[in-house]
Amino acid sequence: MLWMKWKMVVDSLRGRRRRLPCSLWFLLLFAAGGLVLFIHQQDLSEMVQQPGPVAKLGSTPRQSRETLSTQDRERGRSDNYLDQQAAESILSSPIPPMQFPHFEKSRLTATPESREQDIGSLHVSKRHRKLLKTSPPINHTNNNVSSSSSSSLSSISSSSPSGSFSPESWKKLSDILEARRQLMKEMCAKYKSSISRTITRHHVKHLFVEDKYKLLYCQVPKAGCSNWKRTLMVLAGLAPNTQSIKHDTVHYGHHLKKLDSFDRQGIMQRLETYTKVMFVREPLERMVSAYRDKFENPNNYYHSLFGKPIISKYRANPSWAALKTGSGVTFKEFVQYLLDVHRPVGMDIHWEQANQLCNPCLIDYDFIGKFENMEEESNFLLRWTGAPPNLTLPSFKDRNPNDKRTSMQITQKYFSQVSTLERQRVYDFYYMDYLMFNYSKPFKDLY
Repeated sequence: MLWMKWKMVVDSLRGRRRRLPCSLWFLLLFAAGGLVLFIHQQDLSEMVQQPGPVAKLGSTPRQSRETLSTQDRERGRSDNYLDQQAAESILSSPIPPMQFPHFEKSRLTATPESREQDIGSLHVSKRHRKLLKTSPPINHTNNNVSSSSSSSLSSISSSSPSGSFSPESWKKLSDILEARRQLMKEMCAKYKSSISRTITRHHVKHLFVEDKYKLLYCQVPKAGCSNWKRTLMVLAGLAPNTQSIKHDTVHYGHHLKKLDSFDRQGIMQRLETYTKVMFVREPLERMVSAYRDKFENPNNYYHSLFGKPIISKYRANPSWAALKTGSGVTFKEFVQYLLDVHRPVGMDIHWEQANQLCNPCLIDYDFIGKFENMEEESNFLLRWTGAPPNLTLPSFKDRNPNDKRTSMQITQKYFSQVSTLERQRVYDFYYMDYLMFNYSKPFKDLY
């Protein structure tokens, strides 16, 4: 009995000792939590007292997007960041811009050359825009080609200037051309990152080949296309000079080779090693130039193929003669056709978007020139590629020579014939060209 009572006492004491560590652990955990909370509050108070970093904006609020700084590009190029850039101006750049008056104020009185050199601020709209879908792949070839040409533009600035270019002008133009390439890469990364990276024959069908000087030229009609084809023919030894080559010979003689005529190996080898060139033009100005050329002058092909269905669909009570000939398409009717998702006839190379013709997000162009500064930039390219020193790009106008060249003043006159909404929608249609090639809004009421 005594032994049983003693065992019960011992077991009772053991049970208390088992419960004691649980209470002790609870107290220790509670104390540790309070200590961590106290230290965290102390750190927060110290952080509040420290001043945060201040973002410094550049001293030139209208500085060109063609001179984007590398710091900007490393920040991810998110939508919010680009919107802030558009609202608060653009950060300063290590690449000096061409110093010309601001695009919006000088556009009406500027010459074609000075309009380009005014590299206006890039406009990033805050509203969502539906981007145009790329064409479906046809006859797949190798993957996307990044420029590995031995004559990449990154080496231009270190090259020796030739001809009429001073070292200063050579360096300045080199920097601008390189900035255009960098801007193109940024826009492609932002807006076209999801497209297929496969280059097909369809993507290179507008590229002309000049093997002797290793040039690939993407034609953009109404942006100096005819004169550049003449120059390529002289480089290839097909003509003694550019002045002797007629318009029909250029476009219908089939003297120049096209890249899609080669086999897959020939296409890829040239894309990887040749200098790839394209020239662009202010999109609405190019569109008006195409309309004037094809519909305001005698042209049986365009009047028949495009004029007849356009008049039939968009003109109220058309005359029998208009329906028969397709002549007399008004600019408003042409705009209605362009904006119609159910067009009575398809698109045409003369008013197709330049980024759709040349596919700069798939093909890494070494040289992106502009029509507004065509003479200087073309001759710069010819000197850089080692072309004969007496060869320069011709500037004559062989089609409808009596017509005045389409300028921004003429473009504004034509767009006064359409509504504000139609003008906005045409701008939206060419919006990616405005972004990729850094053109300013042609009208102040656009958004």
